[in-house]
Parts: sequence; structure tokens; C-alpha cells
Amino acid sequence: MYNNPYMNNYNQQNMSDRIDTQIAQLQQMKEQMKHTQQPAINQTFQLAPNNNHTMKYVNTIDEVNKEMVYADTPFFSKDMSVLWVKNAKGDVKSYELNEIVAKDERDLLIDALMLQIEDLKGRINNDANDTNVVTKQDTTNTTINDEPNGNATQTTKSTSISKISRSKKE
Repeated sequence: MYNNPYMNNYNQQNMSDRIDTQIAQLQQMKEQMKHTQQPAINQTFQLAPNNNHTMKYVNTIDEVNKEMVYADTPFFSKDMSVLWVKNAKGDVKSYELNEIVAKDERDLLIDALMLQIEDLKGRINNDANDTNVVTKQDTTNTTINDEPNGNATQTTKSTSISKISRSKKE
């Protein structure tokens, strides 16, 4: 069977066909590689952090001083009561924060009335203190000669001012 010339010819033809098929497949793969673009390979280097402008939370000003910043950066305390702003030079400014509570008309009216009540309480306390205190008044004696009679007349004038409380009756 191995010496059969027809069999050798068949094996060579079969082998040649397989080689041609593999060559065609490789050429097809080569064409596909030409048509598909490979993505460009880029390598980027981050020289400085790119999140400089975000706010940061810290516990103390020491933590603010340790941080390196490249632009004005706000630092907030954890309880949001203090704000530190650090610039690129390293200078730090501190600010105290207070919450602003929005008030409606009723709240504003209540606040105004509370202020009036406190003012009136203060006036009542001041008036009560003034009526219980007796102050000694300074007096000035002056003597004037009465020309027609030749008699000396003596007058007494108060030189201090005292507050006289008057109560209003309805």
C-alpha cells in the first residue's frame, strides 16, 4: 500500500491542500490585523494631586499645617465649627462657622417680642433700683448782698442731678 503511486500522489495533494488552507487563514488574519486599529499606548504621569480644590475634613490645625496644597484649599473641622483656608505659600486663615437657621414670619415676630420683654424687664429692674436708693445731694451756698436793705441773702442750689421715677397710672 505504501508503494502504491496513486496513494503517494493523494497524500501529497492532501498535504498541499492543507498547507494552502493554512496560508489562506494566515493571510486572512494578516488582513484583519491591518484593518483593526490597535489602541495607542499612552503613559501618563501624575506629578501633583489633581483634587486640590476639594474640601477636606481634619481634627486640628496641626493636620492642616502638615497637608501640602497647590491652591487655596478649605479644611473643615469634623463638627463643622471651624474653617481653615490654606494657600500654596502655606499661610492658614481660620474662620468660625455658625449655622444660619431660616426663620419664617412667626419666628421673627416671636424674637422681636422676646427682645421687647427683655427690654421692659431691664427698665423695671432699673426703676426699682433707683427708687430704693437715697443719694446725698451736693449743695452750693451763695451769699448775695441785698442792696436796698443792706442785708445778706443766702440761697442753696443743688449741683447734682437725681432721677425722679414717676409711675404711670392708667
